[in-house]
Amino acid sequence: MSFFIARINHGWRWFGTVFSFFIFGLGGLLLPVFAVPVLFLLPGTKRQRERRAQGIIHHAFRFYIGMMKFLGVLSYQLEGVDKLPQAKLILANHPSLIDVIFLIALVPNANCVVKGGLVRNPFTRGPIKTAGYIINESSEEVISAAADAFAKDDALIIFPEGTRTTPQQQVNLKRGAANVAIRTAADITPVLIECVPTTLSKENRWYHVPPEKVHFRIKVCEPISVAPYLAESAPSVGARKLTTDLAEYFNKELVLYEQSAAGN
Repeated sequence: MSFFIARINHGWRWFGTVFSFFIFGLGGLLLPVFAVPVLFLLPGTKRQRERRAQGIIHHAFRFYIGMMKFLGVLSYQLEGVDKLPQAKLILANHPSLIDVIFLIALVPNANCVVKGGLVRNPFTRGPIKTAGYIINESSEEVISAAADAFAKDDALIIFPEGTRTTPQQQVNLKRGAANVAIRTAADITPVLIECVPTTLSKENRWYHVPPEKVHFRIKVCEPISVAPYLAESAPSVGARKLTTDLAEYFNKELVLYEQSAAGN
């Protein structure tokens, strides 16, 4: 009987996953068709349109996460999210494809650095361009756009690994996020994300639904000051040292975070 119930549960979550992807794709197509024209018709500056678009995406992602929880596709717990309203540069590990959805759902004024390929995707092009998200095409342009985003009181989300984490492997960081932090003098708010069992990683296709319901744990940690790294002889030296320290920080804290879950 328990095996039969487990099969029904897995089948339902597979259906819920398919439905969730359908809704995400449909939203990506409908947002440019309906919301974007309204944003351009409303009076206001380009910056006001970007802020409105960010608000729409924020609330859409909050609904999306709530829908997946309601469908039984996933569950989650949050810790330290009260630190996010003061956050400037948010750096997080990246175990799953929907990490960014969680973070934007938690941060109303979120901007983020996205891959250039997403601008050519019909499901994501409209929302990205309207919200003014930063396209990761050259490091200097990203740093300049990040400085502009901070000047507009955006909170910038970056996954410093540059790609999704390989399960059970240590975090390896690229230097881009540290360069942004150093060259804009932006303190860092680290976020730890744990996803058990693994889903939507680089090794998992969307239809590979785990046998158990996925549970996300998201912890917003204490800010890290970049002031000590600004005192280095050159920005490149500070960025290199900061990247090394951040990799050590994430690898250590993620192990402790996983152990804390096992001890509960």
